[in-house]
Amino acid sequence: WGYGLSGRSSAALGALLFWTVGDFFIQKTSRTLGIWKALFFITALGAIVLFPFIQSDLSTVLTIEKSVLILSLMSVVMLFAALFDFEALKEGKFAIIEPILGIELPVTVGLGVYFLNEQLSSLQLGLIAIIFVGIVLAVTTHFKHLHYHRRILERGVIFAGIGSVGMALANFLTGVSSQVTNPLMTIWFMHTFLAIVSLGYLMMNGNAWSMINDLKKYPKMILTESVCDNLSWIFYAAAMTLIPISIATAISEGYIAFGALLGVMINKEKLKKHQVIGIILTITGVIALAMIN
Repeated sequence: WGYGLSGRSSAALGALLFWTVGDFFIQKTSRTLGIWKALFFITALGAIVLFPFIQSDLSTVLTIEKSVLILSLMSVVMLFAALFDFEALKEGKFAIIEPILGIELPVTVGLGVYFLNEQLSSLQLGLIAIIFVGIVLAVTTHFKHLHYHRRILERGVIFAGIGSVGMALANFLTGVSSQVTNPLMTIWFMHTFLAIVSLGYLMMNGNAWSMINDLKKYPKMILTESVCDNLSWIFYAAAMTLIPISIATAISEGYIAFGALLGVMINKEKLKKHQVIGIILTITGVIALAMIN
């Protein structure tokens, strides 16, 4: 491995950048329009825009049983994980929910090491640990929020816990799917599945047609969440074909801490000393991990 930011690590850094902005607007859209509409707008854009790029490969991929099985399993897991994550962000306090969502990092790393036998050096494991600690510190406004056993009744906590484990499994399956097929096919299949399910749900509840008015009323918010989330998943899927799933996840998960900086810039939030330390740890860990891969 050579030192310096390579194209391989740059894909994971791209995911970090777009998730930082995307997560902020997903929370905003979920609270304004509801989680199903937020999910539909994101996935419908991905399904439409990516189709021309995967069209020529689609017939081949759909004839391979292994590819269809993995893509389908990934999509179902992602549906449930996304709904739990969105519900947690909608119902809970950001300061309470974000540290719990960060648990998906060590779980994803564990899945990669156990099932794919990814070999991580002591330095890599150390940097991943630093990133995780930095993320938790950065998004924790009060140390009492780290007393997980006392927070079980907080709004959104149970949703966040289930969502973080589900998202870790979805991360892992996204990486496997990207390696078996390709990144664009993986994201297109997943988003097409999610778009169909969410549209069906909205139609059954009589809320589908109202999305036209939503687009007219909140075009910037909807477009920003949709574009950023799609780009983040594309970069993330691409990164996992170039570097181990564990490393790609560790680098891109830094977006959770970077989101704290976004809160400072947009919402004029004030950071406590331990949050600043957490952001510094995360940035340092992400850059160092990106440079050695």
